[in-house]
Amino acid sequence: MPRRDLKDKVVVVTGAAGGLGLALCRAFGARGARLGLLDLHGETLDQAVLELESLGFEAAGLACDVADQEHCRRAIDTLIDRFDGIDVLINNAGITHRSEFANTDLDVYRRVMEVSYFGSINCTKAALPSLLQRRGQIIAISSVAGFAPLIGRTGYAAAKHAMIGFFSSLRAELSDKGIGILVVTPSFIKTNIDANALGADGEKLTHEKPTIGKAISADTAAEAIVRAAEQDKRTLLITPIAKAARVLTTVAPRLYEWLMTRSLRSEFQDK
Repeated sequence: MPRRDLKDKVVVVTGAAGGLGLALCRAFGARGARLGLLDLHGETLDQAVLELESLGFEAAGLACDVADQEHCRRAIDTLIDRFDGIDVLINNAGITHRSEFANTDLDVYRRVMEVSYFGSINCTKAALPSLLQRRGQIIAISSVAGFAPLIGRTGYAAAKHAMIGFFSSLRAELSDKGIGILVVTPSFIKTNIDANALGADGEKLTHEKPTIGKAISADTAAEAIVRAAEQDKRTLLITPIAKAARVLTTVAPRLYEWLMTRSLRSEFQDK
C-alpha cells in the first residue's frame, strides 16, 4: 500500500517543458496529481501544458529561470496562489557540458552550477514553507555522476555531487517535519540535455556523445520515480548501469574509472 497518495496533490516540476520533466508530468498526472510546470522556454512550455490538458490533466505553466532566485520566488508564489499550495516539488531542471577541464572556460562551470545546483536550492527555498505546511515531498534529480566520476563533465558531476550533499543533509534537518526527500540517481536517459550541452567555450555542441550502456526512455525513468515517490523512498538508482556503478565505485573504484574512461574517452580525442 503506497504511503503517499498523489491524487489531487499539487506537483511542481522544474525543467518541465520536455524530456524527463514532461514525462514526470505525465506520470504524476496519471496518478491524479495537479501539475505546475516551470521552464525557461515559454513557447515549448505552452505546448507541454496543452499536451497535458489534452490528456485530461490539470496543468499550469510559468516561464522561469531557475538560476534566478527572484524568478523562482515569484513563480512558486504564483503557483501556490493558483493551487492553494504545493505538495511535491521536483527539482529536475539542469544543464551539462561535455569538455575537458583543461580546455574549458570557468564561466561554463559557473553556469552549470547556477542552473543544476543553485536552481534546485532557489526553488526549494521558495516552496519550503508550503511543503512544511502540507508535510510534502521534495524530489531531487541528481545522477550517477553525483557519486561516480565522469570524464568530460567535471562541472556537471560537481553540481550533481552538490545536490546529493545538500538534499541528504536537508533530509536530516527536516526529519521531524514530515517532509519526504527522494534523491534520484539515474544513468543515461534519452532526453535533450545532451543535445543542449555546452562545449568548452560555452556554446552548444553539435556532435553526438558516446554513452555507457543502453539509455532508457524518459517515460520509463518517470514511472520508476513516481513509484518511488508513492513508496516514500529516500533514494532511487535507475537502471542496472546505475546499480553497477554504485557497487563498483565502492568496491573497485579503479576498475570503474578504467571502464568509464575507456567508454567515453573517444569524444575528447583530437579535440
